[in-house]
Amino acid sequence: MQQTTIPNSIGWMPAEWSQHAATWMVWPHNQALWETTWGVTLAQVQQDFARVANAIARFEPVKMLVDPSAVASATALCGPGIELIPQAVNDSWCRDSGPTFICQPQGVVGVSWRFNAWGGKSAHDLDESLARRVLNHLGLDCFGTALSNEGGAIHVDGEGTLITTESVLLNPNRNPGMTKAEIEAIFARLLGIRKTIWLPGDPDHVTGDMTDGHVDGVCAFARPGALLVDATRDQGSIYADVVRENRRALELATDAQGRRFEMIELFEASDAVDSAADVFCASYTNFYIANGAIIMPAYGIAADWEAAQVLAQAFPGREIVPVQINHLAHGGGGVHCITQQQPVWVKP
Repeated sequence: MQQTTIPNSIGWMPAEWSQHAATWMVWPHNQALWETTWGVTLAQVQQDFARVANAIARFEPVKMLVDPSAVASATALCGPGIELIPQAVNDSWCRDSGPTFICQPQGVVGVSWRFNAWGGKSAHDLDESLARRVLNHLGLDCFGTALSNEGGAIHVDGEGTLITTESVLLNPNRNPGMTKAEIEAIFARLLGIRKTIWLPGDPDHVTGDMTDGHVDGVCAFARPGALLVDATRDQGSIYADVVRENRRALELATDAQGRRFEMIELFEASDAVDSAADVFCASYTNFYIANGAIIMPAYGIAADWEAAQVLAQAFPGREIVPVQINHLAHGGGGVHCITQQQPVWVKP
């Protein structure tokens, strides 16, 4: 079902499985950030990014934003089908700092959220304007908002349902004093959302994730009415409590069409976690839906195969493409975190 506009909305956000015109990414270049904060080498992280980009480029165009200081490394590692676009940037998480593309009856436009680097956790003097610059580059209209938000904080089904987390959007480091009703009204106006589902996320910050609990590490839509949900076999861990509380909220929820969710468990890559790392993204739900494919995070462990089988059943007809991202995972992110889809416009 194609989402249609609702009163006072400017358009609608298609589901990620809708046809893409391109995938947007940002090339990592901040050596001090990766090597001091996350404890991996920049060269290793660049190789992970390149593997993801080259995998996606088999299925659709990739547009890679590259800080002018890093054009040489991007050129060396990025293959055909990847367009390099020089832009000054701080960091490399395009899902969050890039635009959210939406459709209107007359074409594609974009939203520039107020990006403050996950509550002021790192420098963002350049990235706070990145979404607008991308839309200017494309010649697309840009709709701004005072809402501090990131693309990784929201998932939509293309039929009017949005899932997010309280630990991100209600966090005082993002939107102090804003209510759920005020945020829901913004989602309705900008994205054509009829129903916002609130999960607790990570309110006690047990994961150490700098995003404060993005939804793309908790669950992802397989199709309207069906969710892939992050699961753990270590039921005695602190993280297991986070999983249970988010799962409970999903079990109680209904979507914009009044359906309860079918939930498909996707067990985390616990064997891949580096115990010496401050944070490590082991969530297989942090995959990306490309045209005709699922680009899934892989870690070189047996659980990769199991996750691939679950994803193959959830997305029949799409090629499952595992991409090893162990070094990227040390930065707390996965495949979904570094990608942003630009949809093809479809006449409503």
